[in-house]
Amino acid sequence: MEIKHINQPVSILSNFIAEMRDVEIQTDPLRFRRNLERIGEIFAYEISKTLTYQPTQITTPLGSATEWRPKEKLVVTSILRAGVPLHNGILNYFDRAENGFVSAFRKYNVDGEFEIHIEYISAPDLTGKTVIMADPMLATGSSLELAYKAILANGQPEHVHFVSIIASQPGVEYISDIFEEEPVTLWLAAVDDELNAKSYIVPGIGDAGDLAYGPKL
Repeated sequence: MEIKHINQPVSILSNFIAEMRDVEIQTDPLRFRRNLERIGEIFAYEISKTLTYQPTQITTPLGSATEWRPKEKLVVTSILRAGVPLHNGILNYFDRAENGFVSAFRKYNVDGEFEIHIEYISAPDLTGKTVIMADPMLATGSSLELAYKAILANGQPEHVHFVSIIASQPGVEYISDIFEEEPVTLWLAAVDDELNAKSYIVPGIGDAGDLAYGPKL
């Protein structure tokens, strides 16, 4: 497994993350979703540098040119619901990619403890393909782990890129241990030190799904 931090050195990406964290700007869900999408585009560009390309002859109005196009067959997947704007941003760049979706949620017990449940999967055949799995927040790492294992029912990918904007250090360590020997790259924009008692990232941003789409029951 490889870890890549796309905000080193600091870039305009830092401004988008700052707006996502800001409690005043968070009151505008359109702005929040747009920042998720823009960050997805930045991730897609960085991931594109790791792909392999093949020469293609292009006919122009005045002749022909040799240009380069990706060889990999891509599948962009996301964990519902917070992952959808991030997914769309990645898809803006990989517009010919196939798509998949996984529904993962926290089921709380009476004592406040929770388990991650996978409820819904929709994905194409993944055999031999390059999969990009998007989830804005990497807290404990359990959702990402279970979502990955769930989509393997659709075939074994050649490589998997996990994309998270803000991660906790415990979550990064957990994913690193679980996927140490796997063909996986973890892409991050920011890493926060802590998880609170409810396993939310601190300082984090709060609940990304609620900020993007409104509070749920």
